[in-house]
Amino acid sequence: MAGNGEAPIPVGAKQEQDKKARSGWQGPTRIWEETEQQAKKLKSSEDGEQQKKLPKRKIVLLMAYSGKGYHGMQRNVGSSKFKTIEDDLVSALVRSGCIPENHGEDMRKMSFQRCARTDKGVSAAGQVVSLKVWLIDDILEKINSHLPSHIRILGLKRVTGGFNSKNKCDARTYVYMLPTFAFAHKDHDSQDETYRLSAETLGRVNRLLACYKGTHNFHNFTSQKGPHEPSARRYILDMFCEEPFVREGMEFAVIKVKGQSFMTHQIRKMVGLVVAIVKGYAPESVLERCWGEAKVDVPKAPGLGLVLERVHFEKYNQRFGHDGLHEPLDWAREEAEVTAFKEQHIYPTIISTERQERSMAQWLSTLPMHDFSATAHAAAGLGTKAPSSLEGSDGVGDSD
Repeated sequence: MAGNGEAPIPVGAKQEQDKKARSGWQGPTRIWEETEQQAKKLKSSEDGEQQKKLPKRKIVLLMAYSGKGYHGMQRNVGSSKFKTIEDDLVSALVRSGCIPENHGEDMRKMSFQRCARTDKGVSAAGQVVSLKVWLIDDILEKINSHLPSHIRILGLKRVTGGFNSKNKCDARTYVYMLPTFAFAHKDHDSQDETYRLSAETLGRVNRLLACYKGTHNFHNFTSQKGPHEPSARRYILDMFCEEPFVREGMEFAVIKVKGQSFMTHQIRKMVGLVVAIVKGYAPESVLERCWGEAKVDVPKAPGLGLVLERVHFEKYNQRFGHDGLHEPLDWAREEAEVTAFKEQHIYPTIISTERQERSMAQWLSTLPMHDFSATAHAAAGLGTKAPSSLEGSDGVGDSD
C-alpha cells in the first residue's frame, strides 16, 4: 500500500523524500519538463553557434532605388511616420539572416554608413553603403527577396575592416533629368510639350553650367552656410547637359554634375539658377555675384529629377584595389544592371510623375516672384555684413 503513493506518507518516508529532493532526485514530470527546456536551449545554442561560425566581414553594397514615396535615404530611428529607403533595407538584412535583429535597431552595431544622403523623392542608381554582415550563401538573392522591386542590391564587394563609404568617397556624380521646355524663353508657353531644344540653346546651357566648375563659395546655393564658412567652398569637377531625347512625346534632357561633395539643395539651386538665366528672368552676371558675400535669391528646382548616379573611390582603389585581397570599387560588371534599373524604374517614374503632377511647370510659374537684383539692394543696405548662417535647412541634403 505504501509503495503505490496513494496512502498517507509516514514521517520516515517524508524524511526520505526530502532527502532525495536535496540530493537532486526529481519526479518523472519534472524530469521531462527540464529535458524539453534543455533541448530547446541546446537547439538555440546550436543556431547561435552556426551564426557565430559564419564569417562576419566588412562589405559594401551597390544599391539602386526609386525614391518616390520615401522621405529620403537616411533612417529616422524611432520614427515610423516617415518611411525611408534604409527602413526597407535594414528589414531585408534582418529577415535574410545577414545581421542579428538587434543590429537593425542600432545600426552602429553593424558599422553602417551610407555614401550619400538623398533627399525626399530623390532616386539613386549607384548608392553605396558599407556595413558588417554574416556572409551567408546566396546573400544578394536573399536580401533582394525581401525588398520591393523598386529597391535592388546590384553588387557586393569585400572592403578593408576600417572602410567607411562616406569618408572614403572622393566624389559623387548626380544627374538631373528635366523636360526641355524648362529652357524655353519666358515668352514661350511654359507647358508646351512640343518644344524641342535647339543646338544653340543647348550650347548656352552648357556654357553657363561650365561656370560652376572649379572651387567656389557656394553659400548662396544652400540655406545652411554663411559666406565666411570654409565648408561653403566646394569643388566641382564637371557639369554639362547631354543631348536631349524624347519619351512619350515629351523631350527631356539630363544634366550631369560631378563634385567632391554637395550641400543641402546645392545641385537643385545650381540647376534652378541656370534655368532662370536661360529663360530670361535673371541676367548672366548673377552667377558671378553668387560667389560674393551678399545674399542672392537663387531659385531651387524641383527634387523629382535628381538621381545619385555614381560614387567614386579613386584613392581607395589606388591603394587597395589591386593588392590581391580586395577588388577595386568600380562596378564595371554591374553597369548593365544599373542601366536596366534606371530604364525600368527611375526614368519612367520621373516621366509619369512629371506628367501627372507637372512639378516642373508649376515651379517655372514661380520664377517671376524671385528678385534677382536683390543683391545690389542688400549690398547697399548692409555693406559687407555677412548674412546669417542660421537660416535653417528646408530639407535633407542632396548628398552629405
